[in-house]
Amino acid sequence: MNHDKLTESRIRALKWAEETVEKVNSDSRPYVKCKKSRPVTDLKNMLETSAELYSDNIAFLQKFDKNEPFTPIKYHQVLNDVNALGTALIARGMKGGRIAVIGENCYQWAISYLAAACGTGVIVPLDKELNAEELKKQIIRADVSCVIFDAKHENTFRQIRACGDTSLSLLVSFGTASEKEDTYGITQLIDEGNRLLDEGNRDFLDAEIDNEAMGILLFTSGTTGKAKGVMLSHKNIVTELMVAPTIFELSQEDRYLSVLPLHHTYECTCSFLMALYKGASVAFCEGLKYITKNLKEVKPTMMLGVPALYEKLYSAIWKNIRKQGKEKLLRRMIRINNATKRIGIDMSKVLFRQILDVFGGRMKTMICGGAAINPEILDGLRDFGINALQGYGLTECAPMGAFNPQDCPDSASVGVPFPGLKIKMINPNEEGIGEICVKGDHVMLGYYQMPEETAKVLDEEGWFHTGDLGYIDDMGYTFLTGRQKNVIITKNGKNVYPEELEYQLSNISFVEEAYVFGQELDSGSDITIVASVIIDRDSAAEILGTGYTDNALKKLIWQEVDKINDSAPFYRKIKKIIIRKSPFIKNTSQKIIRFAPENRSEE
Repeated sequence: MNHDKLTESRIRALKWAEETVEKVNSDSRPYVKCKKSRPVTDLKNMLETSAELYSDNIAFLQKFDKNEPFTPIKYHQVLNDVNALGTALIARGMKGGRIAVIGENCYQWAISYLAAACGTGVIVPLDKELNAEELKKQIIRADVSCVIFDAKHENTFRQIRACGDTSLSLLVSFGTASEKEDTYGITQLIDEGNRLLDEGNRDFLDAEIDNEAMGILLFTSGTTGKAKGVMLSHKNIVTELMVAPTIFELSQEDRYLSVLPLHHTYECTCSFLMALYKGASVAFCEGLKYITKNLKEVKPTMMLGVPALYEKLYSAIWKNIRKQGKEKLLRRMIRINNATKRIGIDMSKVLFRQILDVFGGRMKTMICGGAAINPEILDGLRDFGINALQGYGLTECAPMGAFNPQDCPDSASVGVPFPGLKIKMINPNEEGIGEICVKGDHVMLGYYQMPEETAKVLDEEGWFHTGDLGYIDDMGYTFLTGRQKNVIITKNGKNVYPEELEYQLSNISFVEEAYVFGQELDSGSDITIVASVIIDRDSAAEILGTGYTDNALKKLIWQEVDKINDSAPFYRKIKKIIIRKSPFIKNTSQKIIRFAPENRSEE
């Protein structure tokens, strides 16, 4: 790169980006095969270079009306809209400010994020599932001065602004100009920005990004206590963009279907921003109930999901196969294809065409994260010809910590660290299980206005202590066993990892959800292991017949739990079962709130 006429900080950023790519190119591990990363210093640099390289490629597809087909939006249009919106935001006094975005996944959300982060100020993605009181708290804590939102949130933010307790001044809707004079439409600001650009305004175009300063502020949706504000820099994010698509292939021909909420770093970094970096496209799903329809419409090659999504899709496939009476035939076809694959002949597209058509016919890779998944589901999807890969990450790591290589995945593992990033275990117990620690340029700056909390997780050497427990095998693959704070400690000091038991329970065909916790005996002499389960009634009926009794169901559950207990030491055996009738209390990420008393009740 030509370093002439650049500021010292810009030269430093360019050198860092080039060194990061060099780490990729010099990584000799056999699965680091896709060495096609280009150096980018920050999100602004990423967007501008992608718009130059992939100008006429489709960047996004969106239905602006449910009765219309997906509208393609090209890279050059994205850059134009971001530049115009950013210019208008600065003109309205937002330079250096905190700008929040909230709403369903859509093009307006994407350009709002980029316009805020790429030269205006700090972007603050908000969780669309939060209530008005929680949103107000976060607006105050982050000192937000502008919110860009979808129609459902307009009244909420008008009321928050009117109360006078916040710094909120500018309200912008995803739509056109609002009927209310003091709320603007995003198209109105884009038009305004274009006029300013035509007049020669370069405030946004010439903005220089400090890639080591806070550029993104995200609030965690924890299961206990006060939400933490995670401070991420542009360097954190673009590190991931450069190093991640090296152990799996991603090209400009790929297309994501965006299903998970964009305010989570998982979807934001690994789908939206990753696609832009590689010249690929993102189609915004209309909602979970439209996922099957949208898969057929956009024919994606990539998708990110959580275990519950893939479990439902996989289960639905097999239920349909059984209804058709073709289970034995399909299993025989899988065995044949797995045998021919060993000699380099893959017949998946022919043998499993009808199944692949459910996913649009072009699905290449399905990425799973967010929680543990049954390895059999990942292996099962691979049997159909879709490379299902599991990864590991946290918001504090922007978010990726590890990922499975596409050519040699281990479905029971969360994968290996990316080039230039590190993972280690500390304080292993007698079973070799320790706390997972992560280090690299992807690790957060710290928790916003929480120095004591930051000091608890970031040590002097830059290692982030995740609070997750696991081990690393001889091949360098990381395996998770649970969360440190969730460990059940028996009276004789033995550790029980509830996630392991929950995983085993989830493998029971008629168990829909499971939550394991420790309950002190009335005598106080020990801790008993309790499993609270939600039953898939249809699956249970397939075994017991319709009209089964509660006693018959409990007997059936105990038969399966006894199989789990047979291979477990006494202290780890499940000794009590609760058949739960109502849903578990969860946070907005749909994770069970472990210490909520309601989740431990016997109803």
